[in-house]
Amino acid sequence: MKKYFPHILLIVYIIEFVILSITPYDRSVWLTENLTVLPIVVILIILYFKNIRFSNLSYFLMSILIYMHTLGGHYTFALVPFDWFNNYFGFERNMYDRVAHATVGFYAYPIVESLIRYKVVTKKWFAYFSALTVIISIAAVYELFEWRYAISADPTAGIAVLGSQGDIWDAQKDMLMDTLGGIFGIVLYFIVSKVTSSGTGVSKV
Repeated sequence: MKKYFPHILLIVYIIEFVILSITPYDRSVWLTENLTVLPIVVILIILYFKNIRFSNLSYFLMSILIYMHTLGGHYTFALVPFDWFNNYFGFERNMYDRVAHATVGFYAYPIVESLIRYKVVTKKWFAYFSALTVIISIAAVYELFEWRYAISADPTAGIAVLGSQGDIWDAQKDMLMDTLGGIFGIVLYFIVSKVTSSGTGVSKV
């Protein structure tokens, strides 16, 4: 079962993609949002066939963003049914996009895992630092993409993709969530590597 876990995640994504491609809230927004996440899926598939593999935990963490982004593309992030979360924490705005941004940071886990497993770096602290730097850079580049799209596309679609919901500090808060997600991914890797090492005497991550 563990061997086929990545395949199961891919099948789930394909099913989700097909279902949510049917009558999305805004077709242009759906197309734009999916074009930002499809390359991730394609790259992961290519790496898999080139025998560049990740742990199942890494695949799971990476799939969270893919699933959430695909759902956000169907509804537009501001309109995803997320009242249970917003009401529980007392948020006035829809926080689905903020949570999704945090999952971008989860990619810090597979980044650290790859840097160490394939001996790209020899020092763990540098792998942690590099992973966080990559996440922050991706967060900044994505906000630049949203900005350019918002001012060049159809006004309604542009605002939907931007997803600011009237918050002038939306870009900064999104980058903060990416960063916090990255810190979570790094801490999780540190914990998992320690547990694995103490349980077997040899680190497997």
